[in-house]
Amino acid sequence: MSGYQNLSLFDIGLAAALIVVNGALSVALDLGLERKLFVAAIRTVVQLLLIGYVLGWVFAFNRWYVVLPLMALMTVIAGFAASDRGRRTYRGQRADSILSIWGSSWLIGAFGLFVVIRIHPWYEPQYAIPILGMILGNCLTGVSLGIERMTEELTSGRAAVEMSLALGASRWEAAQRPARQAVRAGMIPTLNQMAVVGLVSLPGMMTGQVLAGQSPLQAVRYQIVIMFLIAAGSALGVVGAVVLTYRRLFSRDHRFMASKLVERKARKRAA
Repeated sequence: MSGYQNLSLFDIGLAAALIVVNGALSVALDLGLERKLFVAAIRTVVQLLLIGYVLGWVFAFNRWYVVLPLMALMTVIAGFAASDRGRRTYRGQRADSILSIWGSSWLIGAFGLFVVIRIHPWYEPQYAIPILGMILGNCLTGVSLGIERMTEELTSGRAAVEMSLALGASRWEAAQRPARQAVRAGMIPTLNQMAVVGLVSLPGMMTGQVLAGQSPLQAVRYQIVIMFLIAAGSALGVVGAVVLTYRRLFSRDHRFMASKLVERKARKRAA
């Protein structure tokens, strides 16, 4: 088997030139995305180069008191990113987002590292950081979609929710339909990914291992484990986020506090 093919800066430049195609399409269709595409491309390069240097140092240092803070920082960033999406928001959404992502991703990540893969030492950055990162990325998507759908369902169905409460329903009975819709929406991306993995797409971890010379069958085993960890982490994260949102917007005396839901743009103007 041939060795790993290193890429030069010139090779990266050739790939980056493909972004011009996106910009041309934006101009041709009058989408107005040229600036966003440019900023996104620059951020991609800067962020990946930065994490490359950081991981090189972390891998060489290999101490738990270096690995854990980096993982915590990754988790907080994921929570912030998940809370910044959606048309509507409420006070405390960022805390709910971070808490749901942190709890689910670290719990499932710990199960994968300690029970399934059984690495030693437990903080081995070669395993701990990439696995947590993959769980976080998918959990972020699920949580953001779940919170967005929950707030939208409660807003559009406010009349039905308040009528149920007026007729004597409990806060959970009034909110369970929007909550179910929100959980379903948050889990769909992971379900879609699992349905076509290996047939339409080759996941990043599997592709990386194959390119590095690993046996395809061994790479597949790792990818199966990762997919199940991702599915469990996303599901727990979405459910946690929806439950926390529900508790924020419904009082203990069974009132729907719709006034807490505000449009994101309006909130920014008020600030």
